[in-house]
Amino acid sequence: MKRRRGGPPAKGVAFVGCGYVADYYMATIGNHPELSLVGVMDRDGARARRFGKHYSVPVFDTLDDLLADGRVQLVANLTNPRSHYEVSRRCLEAGKHVYSEKPLGMTMDEARDLVALADERKLSLSGAPCGALGETAQTLWKELRSGTIGKPRLVYAELDDGPIHLMSYKTWLSDSGSPWPYRDEFEVGCTLEHAGYYVTWLAAWFGPAKTVTAYSSCLIPDKAPDMAPESHAPDFSVACIEFASGVTARLTCSILAPHDHAIRIIGDRGILSAKDCWDYGSTVSLVKRTPLRIRAEKYPVAAALLGLGPRQVPLVRRPAFRPAGKGGTKMDFSRGIAEQVAALDHEREPRLSARFALHTNEIVLAIQRADPTPYRVESTFDAMAPMPWAR
Repeated sequence: MKRRRGGPPAKGVAFVGCGYVADYYMATIGNHPELSLVGVMDRDGARARRFGKHYSVPVFDTLDDLLADGRVQLVANLTNPRSHYEVSRRCLEAGKHVYSEKPLGMTMDEARDLVALADERKLSLSGAPCGALGETAQTLWKELRSGTIGKPRLVYAELDDGPIHLMSYKTWLSDSGSPWPYRDEFEVGCTLEHAGYYVTWLAAWFGPAKTVTAYSSCLIPDKAPDMAPESHAPDFSVACIEFASGVTARLTCSILAPHDHAIRIIGDRGILSAKDCWDYGSTVSLVKRTPLRIRAEKYPVAAALLGLGPRQVPLVRRPAFRPAGKGGTKMDFSRGIAEQVAALDHEREPRLSARFALHTNEIVLAIQRADPTPYRVESTFDAMAPMPWAR
């Protein structure tokens, strides 16, 4: 095992799943010298070999082989969502720490079982997405803690990815040559795939949620002609999430509306906003809610001329990592694994703890399976600490 200068030995990590998302992890694992990639494995042997050859990394023939390797201390479960539970459970049973792609489980029974098993085996279980650890999210959080906008009351968050069905999605390939998994995306749905990007930010900032009131629907059941219409999950959802701290958030997800990943946090004395949760360096803006500014909100041009427009808030630090994969996605996918390893080194819970992942999993499932009556969230978690460089 290689040793980091001035620190404990690097943790041996293995990837299970070499599909589209694995390229994002591969592109960013080099940002973290505390992570040593032992090898990769995929149930599709040809895909695993292609991935291994492309990145010059060892390939395990089977999951049993990977789990039998004593160098592997932590497994990053990058399989398709419906395989997350089975793979994570096998890894925990083999005594490996696990970092899971979202969601932790496709049902709450699956997610609870994994958390209980990790507790029983005294293993670390953590999960994506890790955007709450990014520079933009941490900057917004610092401003909230500083009282810049007074008491936060309301959040508007958007996760709209444009009309995917009108795009050439069957031609999309990852850096290693894996096609975009449109079947999984359409059958699992944009809510389970994407809502977590903002749900994790909100839970980190405002603590546990109390209720979720949601609506979801499959508005275009024939997005893929080679798939049965009834197999498509909701492609649109909107939810109001009430947090125990008193904040209410409205979150919209779709793969129909024009691309929009913006967030606005509205407080008594101001509004904080950012343009994209998929960009760790997205600009943070602040508008102070003075009486004159409130009156001018209907007239943004006049407000700008009067010097009442938003001002940019400096990020707590500039992101200094290599962008992830084709298209330069500006997220450090491996940062969650690195945070989990730091937690193991210091014998503490990771910020994206098992119970945090369970709680956000419950919120996202409640949005996906929208019910006309408010859903009461049962799970909870201990408060998350900001990153050391953002305090």
